[in-house]
Amino acid sequence: MKLVLVSTLVASAAAFSPAAQFGRTTALNQHIGSGGMADTRNPDAYQDEDPRKSISAAPSFEEYLKQRAGGGGAAPAAAAPAAAPAAAAPAAAAPAAAEGGFTYGEYDDKLWDQVSKKDVYNKWDPNSPRSTRNFNPFETFKGNSPDASGIYPGENRYKDPLRGDANFQTMMAEKADAEERAANPKPGSAPGCPGCKN
Repeated sequence: MKLVLVSTLVASAAAFSPAAQFGRTTALNQHIGSGGMADTRNPDAYQDEDPRKSISAAPSFEEYLKQRAGGGGAAPAAAAPAAAPAAAAPAAAAPAAAEGGFTYGEYDDKLWDQVSKKDVYNKWDPNSPRSTRNFNPFETFKGNSPDASGIYPGENRYKDPLRGDANFQTMMAEKADAEERAANPKPGSAPGCPGCKN
């Protein structure tokens, strides 16, 4: 009886004792933080032979906030000289290129209705490479329509467009336009053409 009582006490004490923790790590000399996780961040830039594996220097928090606000990643000193020509530019100038030379479409942050889509469609050249300024606004991809820059939901830089009102009369006019486009396609507009997504 005493043996059973002692073994029960030992087993219950073992149940509440901390278990030995064995951790595995794949990198050497990692700093282990207070939460027990390895700190793998390295703020230094890394250049690899393969440019896809290269890591550019991380922006400061201030630069990151400017990028999120749409101010681009340029440093304040670089932005100052660009301000002078912008003041002399006409009001109808094209939108400025964002970081990396990316330019949003002509109707970015403007009303993206049937009239603006038809304007973009009329300027679209199916035989030229697809871009934010050369795309078919009526082409769907995975069941979705593009935004005002030809970018589809789920893709990088997609912006939900400012849509016009929808009513029965508008939908019937859009249907008639779609039937006319289907009956008279632009020369070269076939799946796989340079100006198409599909």
